[in-house]
Amino acid sequence: QVRLVESGGGLVQAGGPLRLSCAASGRTAVTNAMGWFRKAPGKEREFVAVISWPGGGPSYVDSVKGRFTISRDNAKNMVYLEMNSLKPEDTADYYCAAGNIATIDQYAYPYWGQGTQVTVSS
Repeated sequence: QVRLVESGGGLVQAGGPLRLSCAASGRTAVTNAMGWFRKAPGKEREFVAVISWPGGGPSYVDSVKGRFTISRDNAKNMVYLEMNSLKPEDTADYYCAAGNIATIDQYAYPYWGQGTQVTVSS
C-alpha cells in the first residue's frame, strides 16, 4: 500500500501563490507517476498536473499552464504543486494521486490522499 498525505492548502487572495505538498510513504517504488487532481463544489473531479519518473516530463491541464508547476523530490518521496496567479476558479479540494502510468485519467490511479482545501478569494 501507498499512503499519501497532502498539506499546504488554505485561503489566499486572487493573484497570490500557494504551495501544496504531498508526502508518500509505504510501497512508493510502485508509483512511477504522481499527479494532482481537484474537485470544485458542484463539479466533477478533474486532472490538474502529473509528473512521472524516470525522465517523464510534467503535464498540465490547459487552465493552469503557465501558472502551476509540479515537481518531485524522490529522496524525500515528496511531490509539490506550486500555484501562482491564483484565480477564484481555482478554488477546490486538491488531491494527490499515485500510480504506475502518467495519465489524466483519475481511474488509473489506485492511491489517493485525503485532499487539502484551497480557497481563492476575489
